Amino acid sequence: MHNAPTEPATYGVMASFPNGDALLAAAEKARDAGYEKMEAYSPFPVEGMTEALGAPHTKLSLLVLLGAMSGGIGGFLMQAWMEAIDYPKNVGGRPLISWPAFIPATFEMTILIGAFTAVIGMIALNGLPKPYHPVFNVTQFRTVSRDGFFLCIESSDPKFDLEGTKGFLETLNPIGVYEVES
Repeated sequence: MHNAPTEPATYGVMASFPNGDALLAAAEKARDAGYEKMEAYSPFPVEGMTEALGAPHTKLSLLVLLGAMSGGIGGFLMQAWMEAIDYPKNVGGRPLISWPAFIPATFEMTILIGAFTAVIGMIALNGLPKPYHPVFNVTQFRTVSRDGFFLCIESSDPKFDLEGTKGFLETLNPIGVYEVES
């Protein structure tokens, strides 16, 4: 039995733009046209791109807050347990749990666990490490780290139609429009 070769699946359609302002304007027009699943790529952050793409608010700030609070509470409770239960020592009749003495270490644990949560949360929420992505199949994408500005509309978007999306991107005055294969 002979299987017919299958065509590669389409990941989306990508357009390149001359600068960050053109990329921002294109992302806003794509969002206004009803596209929801899209991503912008540029060699540096473009002010306002998150809003232009309609990206939801990240949960990272909440994760960092929870991590920092658990670090501070954990640091304080660790000291209280060590000083009052594990190895109590009465120095000059002072109380066993003297909270002013616990402030520096509690602060340091708050910062330490908050920072670890920020790094690990950022890596996890960004889906990293990602050694391969379908946009790497587009030869022109290699310029993104130097001077390339790209907008990719994914095929998983409810409004995506290969020819219609290509036509829409061509109306935005791009340098080029490319099909991205998975």
